[in-house]
Amino acid sequence: MKGWKRSFGLGLAMLMLLAACGQAAPSAGTGTGATTAPAPAPASTQAPVAPASTQAPVAPAATTESAPATAAAAPATGGEKTKITLWADPPDVGQQNCYAETVVKPFNAKSTTTELEVVEQPNSWDATRTALAGGSGPDVVTTPGPSFAYELAKADQLLALDEFAQQYNWGQTFLPWALNLGKVDGKMYSIPSELETLVLYYNKTLFKEKGWEPPKTIDDMITLAAKIKAAGIIPFAHGNADWRPTNEWFVGEFLNHFAGPQRVYDALSGKAKWDDPDFVQAITMLNDLQQKGYFMGGLDRYYTAKGDERHTALGKGEAAMNIEGTWFVGDVDTFFGEKAGNKNEWDWVPMPSKDGTAIFDLGIGSTFSINKATKNPQAVAEFLNYAFSPDVQGTLFAKCGTAPAPVKLSPAALQGVDPRSVAMRDALNKASAANNYGYTTWTFWPPKSDTYIYEEVEKVWAKQEDPKTYLEGLQKLFDEELKTQSIPPLPPR
Repeated sequence: MKGWKRSFGLGLAMLMLLAACGQAAPSAGTGTGATTAPAPAPASTQAPVAPASTQAPVAPAATTESAPATAAAAPATGGEKTKITLWADPPDVGQQNCYAETVVKPFNAKSTTTELEVVEQPNSWDATRTALAGGSGPDVVTTPGPSFAYELAKADQLLALDEFAQQYNWGQTFLPWALNLGKVDGKMYSIPSELETLVLYYNKTLFKEKGWEPPKTIDDMITLAAKIKAAGIIPFAHGNADWRPTNEWFVGEFLNHFAGPQRVYDALSGKAKWDDPDFVQAITMLNDLQQKGYFMGGLDRYYTAKGDERHTALGKGEAAMNIEGTWFVGDVDTFFGEKAGNKNEWDWVPMPSKDGTAIFDLGIGSTFSINKATKNPQAVAEFLNYAFSPDVQGTLFAKCGTAPAPVKLSPAALQGVDPRSVAMRDALNKASAANNYGYTTWTFWPPKSDTYIYEEVEKVWAKQEDPKTYLEGLQKLFDEELKTQSIPPLPPR
């Protein structure tokens, strides 16, 4: 597809180096003019959708279908603003409240035509899918990644965004490869909200006290995990109690970092098989970590430990390491240092690989779309245009600690950002330029295969099937999706 033929490394370089290609953020309701409004904190893969607000809940959007208008959103009768809704989980910590304060309120204050109301919905992603299937749901639809948006588009539950993309000139705002991820059958149905990767976080203070060195290879990491457990400390602060797809973080990391990104690319391209020996060995190594109780102390704790609990363990030094995405930077200071009531420091290294090469798996953390059933598509597009403007996204990075969408940022975007977070973006950029990037499952796998990855791996951990059988099942399902051309676009290597 157009845009994917450009150098992927160059695309990331444009994001990181910022350069002079950044453009001013459009003001709400007009699509032009600069703004200094804060940035959105899109939902990442550890939480299904966008952050919650303190505003009172409102009723879901009506079920009447509407085609996109080309004019600006018009106020409701009587001079009142047009109200649109977005569903989100109740607020947890840091990042979610940051989104409400720095995006929702400024947008509502700036727009003369539209008011966004964020409705608190427990398990909002599941609630959204159910509502959309019934012809209702929020006006602004958020998903945990392109694979999920693909399914909704195929089910005819999302509105095509092509007219709005042209109206607001999104092709000049976003990096071309990123918008192509939202295309289904030639039309664009979703906007990518966060460029992310996964790294190995660790308790720097604990490591210094124990004389441990951060691992570079997978073998080093496994050896270190044994030492950590022998010291009475949890090796990895991992758990999936509040987000089952957490499982796929680890599956994807081991596939990419042991078998290698080229092998993963070949399999995604249909040139290799998921049940090849390298992939089987990767899943075997992951399974060994679970069987030895390295993840939160054992499977029982892995399935019951929620995010705050495992992150608190990491901050206190009760756990030593954590394989997680760049989204954690937005909350990490809640668990380390003065705010957390301890004197510990955190740091990070690239997720270890087979030979020690720094590899970063690339992904889009979540997506935003327009509900096909909304009565007010233009109002939703107005909000999206505001939320994804470069200045707003830059403020997201600086104030909320969340990675921006793949947009062309202004030169001031990195001011005030934690140097460790800046180092992550810089390393991500360098790895992409050197062709050392991998593929996150929620971005580049087709939807059914993606779901299979994080659901069926639990059977391996429960000793109900072996890694080879698990991967044979994945290959069978992947072949079906490959045949129907359901594979998301892949950047060339």
